[in-house]
Amino acid sequence: MNRAPTCRGEFHHAIKINFIMMKKRSFLFILLIAGVVFSCSIVPFTGRKQLSLVPESEMIAMGLVSYQEFMKENPASPDKINGNIVKEVGTRLSTAVEFYFAANNLGARLDGYNWEYSLVESTVPNAFCIPGGKVVIYSGILPYTVDKNGLAVVISHEIGHAIARHGGEIMSQQLLLQFGGIALSEAVKNKPVETKNIYNAIYGIGSEVGVLLPYSREFEYEADKLGLIFMALAGYDPQSAVVFWDRMSKIGGNNQLEFLSTHPTDAKRISKIKAAMPEVMQYYKK
Repeated sequence: MNRAPTCRGEFHHAIKINFIMMKKRSFLFILLIAGVVFSCSIVPFTGRKQLSLVPESEMIAMGLVSYQEFMKENPASPDKINGNIVKEVGTRLSTAVEFYFAANNLGARLDGYNWEYSLVESTVPNAFCIPGGKVVIYSGILPYTVDKNGLAVVISHEIGHAIARHGGEIMSQQLLLQFGGIALSEAVKNKPVETKNIYNAIYGIGSEVGVLLPYSREFEYEADKLGLIFMALAGYDPQSAVVFWDRMSKIGGNNQLEFLSTHPTDAKRISKIKAAMPEVMQYYKK
């Protein structure tokens, strides 16, 4: 595992830009630096320190509104068989996550989570999970997942992003860059449209390719590892992830699939998954 960066390192680039934008507001800048230094949390399993300026409760509340609006505008798939499979795989994964987190005194990290799994009718191959456990699978990705193990790879990876609170990190960065570091609650109150657009762009809710805020490679690798562990705990073969990402890597350029535009696959990604396998397989029981 790579050395865990400090919280200051997580947002060095954002703060550098913010300093240029706010050099006449030095006092505010000092407060932002203080927030970077002292507002830390630890990502489960990986031990990485992360900046946490946005309360998870606010991310969950905002996510629920976005999810409800999305579901009103996007029809549920009439495919009851695959809809039930999505719920079956998702429920096994979230049950395993909750059990393991509770057993390791990490249950508080899931406060406010009310898991829900939806299959929506769309030709777009995509999926997302927002804080609070709302998971959406686009029917267009099913030809690429192929079976339950492949579906578990996708769902567990998206859950990994949510559990690791990657969205909260990006939202914190965007609040610093666009609004000078105001609290999320204030941003929602004073700039509701802009804040909603940022949130939806982070999670790809109703967005088109090119306007998303893709996760960094570090976040992707972290979600991969978390997802592998969640798969293993739920009884899905983690080695299926190698097969899935190898299959995705052979599809072609990243512009061909929306999922690949935000989840780029290459030899390094597959290599990291293989390297994590001995540790991950310790959690696996058929």
